[in-house]
Amino acid sequence: MNMSTWLPALIVLSSLIPGVVIFFLKEESHALRTIFNLFGAVAKLVLVGIMIWGVFHEQIFETRWTLAPGLDLVLHADALSVLFVTLSTVLWLVTTVYAIGYLENAPHRSRFFGFFSLCVTATVGLALAGNLLTFVIFYELLTLATYPLVAHKGTPEAVRGARIYLSYTVVGGVLLLVGAVWLRTVAGPLDFTEGGILPDKEGLSASTLSWIFLLLIAGLGVKAALFPLHGWLPQAMVAPAPVSALLHAVAVVKAGAFGIVRVVYDVYGVEFAASLGLLTGLGVAAGITIIYGSIKALSQDHLKKRLAYSTVSQVSYIALGTAILGPLATIGGVVHLVHQGLMKITLFFTAGNYAETLGIHRVSEMDGVGRRMPATTMAFTIGALGMIGIPPIAGFVSKWYLGLGAVEAGMAAWVLPVLISSSLLNAAYFLPILYRAWFKCPPQQWPVDHHPRTGGGIETAAALLWPPVVTAVLALAAGLFAAAPYSPLEWAQLIASREYR
Repeated sequence: MNMSTWLPALIVLSSLIPGVVIFFLKEESHALRTIFNLFGAVAKLVLVGIMIWGVFHEQIFETRWTLAPGLDLVLHADALSVLFVTLSTVLWLVTTVYAIGYLENAPHRSRFFGFFSLCVTATVGLALAGNLLTFVIFYELLTLATYPLVAHKGTPEAVRGARIYLSYTVVGGVLLLVGAVWLRTVAGPLDFTEGGILPDKEGLSASTLSWIFLLLIAGLGVKAALFPLHGWLPQAMVAPAPVSALLHAVAVVKAGAFGIVRVVYDVYGVEFAASLGLLTGLGVAAGITIIYGSIKALSQDHLKKRLAYSTVSQVSYIALGTAILGPLATIGGVVHLVHQGLMKITLFFTAGNYAETLGIHRVSEMDGVGRRMPATTMAFTIGALGMIGIPPIAGFVSKWYLGLGAVEAGMAAWVLPVLISSSLLNAAYFLPILYRAWFKCPPQQWPVDHHPRTGGGIETAAALLWPPVVTAVLALAAGLFAAAPYSPLEWAQLIASREYR
């Protein structure tokens, strides 16, 4: 095999092998476990860097195994998969550092980091999936790998949240599987193709394709938290902060959104899907979810639940961009896959810092926290303002292109009000937090006040402080340098140009 055939497999194995080894390490083997975690994350980053350069120059990377006649497991790199793989890889490295600091003295660390690595393996596998059936396999593996992470604390609330998560995602997986098998029977091989595989098929029933589309989107919509399939996400907030960050920014929710993009663009083809009238329903569902999630966030005093409903709203920007016919909307939706990840992981890291350092879990407890934890709160501020859409942070770029795309497609009459209303609602539930944090007087005593673990600095342990600072800087840089070579925006433009050839 040459590099073109082994590179996708190596990227998957770079987290799978360390994860399997970590399961067998003793709890006290802190240094060895850290080495395996960081080696896998850094190795994956290097391999993905090679793939980025190759895909940009139209080099083909594909690993293919025949499982049965007519059934191939395919790992294939294209512009869309590389964008998601890069996001997952970069944020996995940062989240690993954060998790090492967060769980340093916690029980069951080997189990946690083992499943943590398997979760990223499944995410990278579905990102690199070259056909729909391979995607389904890794999609289900992601469900199984994530369940123990949600239930990690072992409390009744954690177990209940994990069971709710599992019940939702298993049903979603079944719907996705039924849709994929049905489509395979009527359309033949389902290798992802830029521009879609169905437009070239003849004799397919429009009604059948519409029902299959509904099954696929419903199955993916569970993980993407589309209304009314979102109920598991706020319940899963009982998980440790690194898991919450993983769920919202890297793995589960993003896997669902990425799958929607794949189905619309590389299975049906966006123009063919539009001709069947399939995008209208998706757009309406996304618009409703955007507003619903923002309204629900307003009433949440628990910080992580407020962030969870914010995710329900924000991830649907990706689905909205996918449902609008035109390259500008595609750019806005696809680039938000990255931008939302950078901003939301920052917010969950900082929420974890507040909880671990000061015992703060609720918005009402955040008075004056910016004076006690200025760097953490500045990172939170950047993430929050980005979610609102304040320039020059990354979130503004996404919303700008979505707005331009709506105008281009003649859908401004309802899309722009959704975008504006969402931004106003985002401001309504984020700005009061910032006011509390920076301008209100701190209490005489915090619920808890200590430097967790070792290696602390002024605010908290270094391993907890630096990850949100880094991701906040990346979110700011993604907006300030949006036009730079290899930026998320340039990569989204490359994807749009290939989908609309």
